Amino acid sequence: MTWHTGRLAGFDLETTGTNPETARVVTACIVQVGDRLPTQSATWLSDVDGEEIPAEAAAIHGITTEHARRKGTDLRQVVDGVLAALTQVVLSGIPVVAMNARYDLTLLDREARRYGMTPLTDRVGEGLRVIDPYVIDKQVDRCREGSRKLIDLCAHYHVQLGNAHSADADALAACRVAWRIAQREPEIGAASLAVLHGKQKEWAAEQAASLADHFARTPGKEHLAAGVRSEWPLIPVQRAGGL
Repeated sequence: MTWHTGRLAGFDLETTGTNPETARVVTACIVQVGDRLPTQSATWLSDVDGEEIPAEAAAIHGITTEHARRKGTDLRQVVDGVLAALTQVVLSGIPVVAMNARYDLTLLDREARRYGMTPLTDRVGEGLRVIDPYVIDKQVDRCREGSRKLIDLCAHYHVQLGNAHSADADALAACRVAWRIAQREPEIGAASLAVLHGKQKEWAAEQAASLADHFARTPGKEHLAAGVRSEWPLIPVQRAGGL
């Protein structure tokens, strides 16, 4: 059995901002699909721990501060629930499919540490296997121009997205895009999870280096080069003293 014909677990967060070091979880979804089993979906809405959801973020995912505070669950409980669910997925040998995993997994890691919880990587050790359609697509189709957001990949791979920028729709769409890529690219579909996970680390680092070089050579964007991170599937936390 190849990885894309087995069970997949789509994971997506909608948040308060674009910086995974400081943004907070607004909604989360983990959807399990495939392997000829019923689809299982778990979703969470948080109260953002008393913080504000900026208007620009609310305009994207549709969740306002008022709605989150009125309907949301305590953010600490949401983080705990997401960590527990992802841990169960990973320890069951199911790959986590996450579009631009570096952002979502880093943000979840920081939320866990913020509340003194054991981060996902410490819970599952070396068992974490991630499928990132963003990284894989950039590797297999390097010359395609234009945006590579999830909505663009769905259009390119003929995948139905549904309610874009809702965590449940995005998580399911990421799984479908990953499946489509595996169908189109035999080397991706036939690779073992361990090999594909390792390859994505290499590809993500190469892509980051290319982006940093692009910024460095673009007038007015030189300052952005230093902020490009190459680590994948998440950015390690900075310890005291920079370690």
